[in-house]
Amino acid sequence: MYIPKHTRMKNEDEIFDFIESNNFGILVTLNDSKITATHIPFLLKKGKEKYGELYCHIAKANPQHQNISGEVLVIFPGAHKYISSGWYESDQTVPTWNYMSVHVYGELQVIIDRDEKFEIIKELVDLFEPDKDIYSLDNLKPEYLENLLKGIVAFRIAISSVEGKEKLSQNHSMQRQKIVIDKLTEIGDTDSLLIADRMKINLSTDKISGTDSPNIP
Repeated sequence: MYIPKHTRMKNEDEIFDFIESNNFGILVTLNDSKITATHIPFLLKKGKEKYGELYCHIAKANPQHQNISGEVLVIFPGAHKYISSGWYESDQTVPTWNYMSVHVYGELQVIIDRDEKFEIIKELVDLFEPDKDIYSLDNLKPEYLENLLKGIVAFRIAISSVEGKEKLSQNHSMQRQKIVIDKLTEIGDTDSLLIADRMKINLSTDKISGTDSPNIP
């Protein structure tokens, strides 16, 4: 991912917090010289490796699990929003797009053991299920559960490196950043407010370059 210095997430804890808050990601693999991608939820576990591990699963009918070679990439997209150049005090500017994203790289291993696969699926369900009293894998009939487990392929990804980017108008002046924050707050949808809040944090910690140069994704 192209990351100019002023847009790089430098704090690893911040990157992993981002993953946990935006854990519906994109698994990108190389299969027989063909790039393949699947949108799936991920479970992050820290501790075993330097950066920890990611766990996920796909349907066995999905051919992505076949003949995977080399390093895999997982993309975690975050909030994003169009930024109009018409918001600025000058018409000699260009529109752009503010966004946040994290890329994770690592080696993928298929989980063969039935019990380990069940535990991973159970942890994923427990992570996302809002009311565990209503739905739990423990309540499924054994035959139905076994058929479900046979119909999926579970993965463990040992994370080798991570990189995060937050492109938030840092190359513009503080005045322009405040204008963008006000406009996004006025728009008021979820992504606009998330971007505006993050920009406020950047301003409060002086994370700006103030060059007023074109901001290219």
